[in-house]
Amino acid sequence: MFYVILFAMVAGFLALRLYAVLGKRTGHEQALPKPAEERVAAPPVTRTIEAVPEVRDSINRTIEVGAETGLRAVVSADPSFDVAKFLEGAKSAYRMILEAFWKGDEDTLRFLVDEDVRAAFEQAIADRKAKGEVLDNRLIAIERATISEAGVENKVAQVTVRFDADIVAVTRDAEGNVIAGSLSDAVITHDVWTFARKLRSDDPNWKLVETDEA
Repeated sequence: MFYVILFAMVAGFLALRLYAVLGKRTGHEQALPKPAEERVAAPPVTRTIEAVPEVRDSINRTIEVGAETGLRAVVSADPSFDVAKFLEGAKSAYRMILEAFWKGDEDTLRFLVDEDVRAAFEQAIADRKAKGEVLDNRLIAIERATISEAGVENKVAQVTVRFDADIVAVTRDAEGNVIAGSLSDAVITHDVWTFARKLRSDDPNWKLVETDEA
């Protein structure tokens, strides 16, 4: 009987250790659009848009008027959806996609955006290369990211995010000379991006499906 109890205690200990390892992120997971949701860990808040008053007030500052009903539909279809984590991932995706576009990194774009957006980006990159121009842009800071719209249609969840960011935009010629913009002046930009993910899909990634300016 002593050995049975001993083995049970050892098995329980190993199970707890395994849970501790599997339950933690290593920092090497694939990025976005798990945009959106899992690239960057966020402080524990709530897995839905229901929360205690203090947390709810914090979340509501990131949700524009009219978007809450759509978010409820997303949460209903995908109970694992978390507003705070999604926004952290969306901000990471925003930075990664912009930097990939500026650098002409089509491989990264292929992973982060859907076919229509990728085609537009690739055409812009090709036009830039044909002119011998190089972008030396830099994202200084994302001042604000808010969810402006959300919903579910045909088993696809969509969430639209408005980004207010400070960006230094500089265009150089083939010799490296600045032909537009300035490295010393950041421009305030307002972008509206829509991310989508197929529900009940093995692929947890959110992808950029539409871009616009506010």
